[in-house]
Amino acid sequence: MEEQKIQPVQNQAPQVLRKFTKPGFKAVWPYIVGSLLVVLLGVGTGWLLSGRVGKGDNTGAVPGAKVTVSEAGVDDEATFSRTAEGLLETGGIDGEGTHHLIRDGGPSQTVKLTSTTVDLENFVGKKVTIWGETITARKGGWLMDVGKIKVIE
Repeated sequence: MEEQKIQPVQNQAPQVLRKFTKPGFKAVWPYIVGSLLVVLLGVGTGWLLSGRVGKGDNTGAVPGAKVTVSEAGVDDEATFSRTAEGLLETGGIDGEGTHHLIRDGGPSQTVKLTSTTVDLENFVGKKVTIWGETITARKGGWLMDVGKIKVIE
């Protein structure tokens, strides 16, 4: 028998590590400009959608509502037929309402308030008469949706 000579196997595995070339500024600048444009467009869109542009007047009332220094709201006695009088304070009670009306007779007479037509914040700390609609409170007491408010003192 003839003897075969075994030849060593040459390393044919691909090279795992390669050197990468650093890209120059000319290759990177479109990505930088594109990123800045995306950020600017995002900020601009957020600003437009926040309502700062095209808002018109900033009276804090719905269209058709009368707004003066001492009065705001709509004259709709059919919808807003209930009235109450007292000192308007900020903050709801028991998680209901955005404001409350302190009336004579103690804490049991306090009215929790919210409004779909006027900005009550403009009348905080003043004695007012309110016209509104009673809505169901989750935690007892009187909860009212204010449609009109008038300063009396």
